Amino acid sequence: MSETITAITHSVQYESPRVGQPLIQVKNVKKAFKQSDRKDLLVLDEVNLELHEGEIIALLGKSGSGKSTLLRIIAGLTKPTSGEVLYHGQPVDAPVQGLAMVFQSFALLPWLTVLQNVELGLEAQGLPKTTRRQKALKAIDVVGLDGFESAYPKELSGGMCQRVGLARALVVEPEILLMDEPFSALDVLTADNLRDDLLDLWRSGKTNIKNILFVTHNIEEAIILSDRIIVFGINPGNVRATLRIDIPHPRIEQDPKFRLLIDNIYTFMTTSVAETVGAVYRYKPITLAYRLPDVQISEITGLLDMLSKAEYRDKKVDLPIVADELMLDIDDLFSITEALEILRFAQVSKGDIELNAAGKAFADADILERKKMFASHLLTYVPLARYIRRILDERPEHHASSERFLGELEDYLSEDAAQSVLRVVIDWGRYAEVFAYDYNTGQLSLENPK
Repeated sequence: MSETITAITHSVQYESPRVGQPLIQVKNVKKAFKQSDRKDLLVLDEVNLELHEGEIIALLGKSGSGKSTLLRIIAGLTKPTSGEVLYHGQPVDAPVQGLAMVFQSFALLPWLTVLQNVELGLEAQGLPKTTRRQKALKAIDVVGLDGFESAYPKELSGGMCQRVGLARALVVEPEILLMDEPFSALDVLTADNLRDDLLDLWRSGKTNIKNILFVTHNIEEAIILSDRIIVFGINPGNVRATLRIDIPHPRIEQDPKFRLLIDNIYTFMTTSVAETVGAVYRYKPITLAYRLPDVQISEITGLLDMLSKAEYRDKKVDLPIVADELMLDIDDLFSITEALEILRFAQVSKGDIELNAAGKAFADADILERKKMFASHLLTYVPLARYIRRILDERPEHHASSERFLGELEDYLSEDAAQSVLRVVIDWGRYAEVFAYDYNTGQLSLENPK
């Protein structure tokens, strides 16, 4: 895959035709969240994009890249720190008529019927009851829920609940439909059916929708639905690449063009800016407060074992192949591959992963030798683990409260992120027998590590 990076950088970079006024313009949008006594957390930086009539556009990126935040800014639900969003040339600083949003969670009011849930938006607009009822019934029919008007959310399947959410958005007759991972909470078959129905609805002309913008972390879903895919970078979120999809519908995953697009997207998402201009690959050093990926030891060893198989061992392996074999979505896959990079067991670049010498040695080792190797890499390459071990070594009783380290992490991370990072490093440290942890007392110690 790596040999294609130069070609795709020039051939698939694409911008919307500059014909006519765009429906939406996102100009130099930045978003930072204030963190009391800590430095503001920058989640979006200098984001620029346009939405034109007749397009379905996917925002694709890793978790934490700010995709959902951008969607909420476009919808007028969140204000940017700087920059602006224009709808038909007018600033969007609050929810406006013409834009509607479908959320990842169904967000239905359980005490209301399907009909009443769909009517909510119209009621907020102050429309009379007769008009509300007429429009809601039409929207319910369009999404295929005719006959369930009097049902309550608890009577519906997940797919049916999401159809209600879609009907609630359609009933206000939006020009632009915004969707935040609308299919991620559904099983595979239900998600496939809803995607097909959405495309049928888009092509039918039964709605006023002129543009659909949706957030996803599913590469295949983005290719199946979109005319354009905007690939987001991370830390902070930014537009890394824009790709146009010219494959006619229906799109089949086995199509060579489809598979090439998957490879290209993985390449964009795993290649640093420096590498695209020929710089040599380098492992990224991390800080004490680095947000470690939430990955279990079994996931790390499982991927190492897979890559050590004869057919993969001494070559670069395409990440789509890894994702298919282990049945992982990109969020899970990228979390595990990031852990392997942090621990210096593998290199990930240009859409490929390759075991290094340490990774091969780990895969070949027995259980006890694996623990020793993991301990060495953990203390060498993860500053937080090394810091915890040093504090425990220095104290006469070799004990320290986890709250002490949590407080230090919260100087740099949100409370939730700090808890996640500490939990991960404790799990990794216990596996490696670098330190012990008593869940009941919250005490870290050197009681039983080697």
